[in-house]
Amino acid sequence: MADDNNNYYKALYEVASSINSALEPDKVLDSIAENVVRTMNVKGCSLILLSSDKKTLMHTATYGLSDKYVHKGPLSADKSITMALKGESVAVLDATRDDRVQYIKEKIEEGIISILSVPMKLRGEIIGVVRVYSSKKREFNEDDTYFVQAVANLGAIALENARLYENIQKNYDDLRQEMLEWRTSMAVTGTPRSMWFIRHSKDQVFPNRQ
Repeated sequence: MADDNNNYYKALYEVASSINSALEPDKVLDSIAENVVRTMNVKGCSLILLSSDKKTLMHTATYGLSDKYVHKGPLSADKSITMALKGESVAVLDATRDDRVQYIKEKIEEGIISILSVPMKLRGEIIGVVRVYSSKKREFNEDDTYFVQAVANLGAIALENARLYENIQKNYDDLRQEMLEWRTSMAVTGTPRSMWFIRHSKDQVFPNRQ
């Protein structure tokens, strides 16, 4: 148990480091899925995110699962995922016999036996689910659940960081375009710099004023 805890602490540190060193959310989420599989010694891991309209679930990052299984179909009917989206951590001991699980035939073909589903939260809002898949019967304990929950929270932070970075980049690009327009205006009309900024500021503050 102590070794498992040490592995979990190390894995969480590695995930946090990857968030700090990369701004591409896809790379971070892929790294998280791989980290979970290697640390927990399980078959696979999938990060499943809700679409912006909260109606569709999408496999955003996976590790250890075949493409055939990942693209088997929509996940809306899976009761264990529905429960996780309500904030519950759900452990399924035998996915080949549990009526909460969807696509049982495909799980048998993939060699999946036990599943742990944990909600992925950002600022108190559930944005998706992290699922861990074992190829043998496994009773996921409290430490397992806590580790996956911590990883899920870090993944949510990575997505938020990427969104903030995109906003900053957009603001920078907008400012850069404005400066180019100003320089062009200077060259063509000779408008004093102060007058251009005054007019531009009014347009921004009162965009619809006639």
